[in-house]
Amino acid sequence: MAQSVKLGDDVMALVRRESELQSRSVAGQITHWLRIGRAIEKSGTVDHARITAALAGELETASLTNDEKDLWLDGFTERMSQPGPQEEAFFARRRQLGLGVGLDAGGNLVRADTKSKA
Repeated sequence: MAQSVKLGDDVMALVRRESELQSRSVAGQITHWLRIGRAIEKSGTVDHARITAALAGELETASLTNDEKDLWLDGFTERMSQPGPQEEAFFARRRQLGLGVGLDAGGNLVRADTKSKA
């Protein structure tokens, strides 16, 4: 019997993107990732504590096994795709000052529109 599960919008965006790339349904992609994660946890070849330590910069990635490096890279890529609190504050301040706040799809500097907010 099918069951509903609530997932965050960020997770669903990842699932949808990957399901399109892999020609799977959303449910098929989630099931695929679930099976992979379960297999990794049961394999005994991956130490999640070591991966977490490497992501925190407390362990050299060179000391990870190949399987651990693959998981580290996934985690690293995920973390790098999301701005941290300092970056959020930096760009909020730039928006307040009407300075450039990023690049558009064409590589052009985007500026905050401070006049329309006044």
